[in-house]
Amino acid sequence: MRIGVIGAGKIGATVGRRLVEVGHEVAISNSRGRDAVKPVAEEIGAQAADAEDAARFGDVVVEAIPFGEYESLPADELRGKVVVDASNYYPGRDGKIEAVESGTASTALVAQHLDGARVVKAFNTMMWRHIADAGKPAGDPARLALPVAGDDDEAKRLVIDLIDQIGFDGVDAGSLADSNRQEPGTPVYGELLDADGVRDALAPAA
Repeated sequence: MRIGVIGAGKIGATVGRRLVEVGHEVAISNSRGRDAVKPVAEEIGAQAADAEDAARFGDVVVEAIPFGEYESLPADELRGKVVVDASNYYPGRDGKIEAVESGTASTALVAQHLDGARVVKAFNTMMWRHIADAGKPAGDPARLALPVAGDDDEAKRLVIDLIDQIGFDGVDAGSLADSNRQEPGTPVYGELLDADGVRDALAPAA
């Protein structure tokens, strides 16, 4: 599968690397342009791209940019694509955003900007080091899990399958409106949990 990655920080680069390792073609971009991202792309075995090209390249596109910059995502190029939102809202970094402060899930705002994209929330709860090296084969009792929220069931299944390929269980965490159950400050965020543990952690955040 062809996968675009927008954002070449720790999460974007690590998810990109893991997807390359399991056989996918990856094009990765950052905010500074194709030339600036070349060293990261070469290190992880991906193609260097700008954001628009990464969006056009991918059958699935992972965006891992700071949440406060979500309106920079290329909405036209992402229309119709499965877009994985791996960003998190940190008001100290992003500035206070009233809609999120009032209870709207940050990914719901991403989806509003990306009108026509099939947005899924995933890869936002686990530290990049664990995404890099904590994957286990299916059925391993020590296998960790990641929550996956979205309004498109087919898109969620596709993302859960990609998560499975890199060594984790994907747990259906409900709709985009529910995705605030996996944002910073919730019981699931930052914790190393198996699938049952993720479900248990999501429940009190409802």
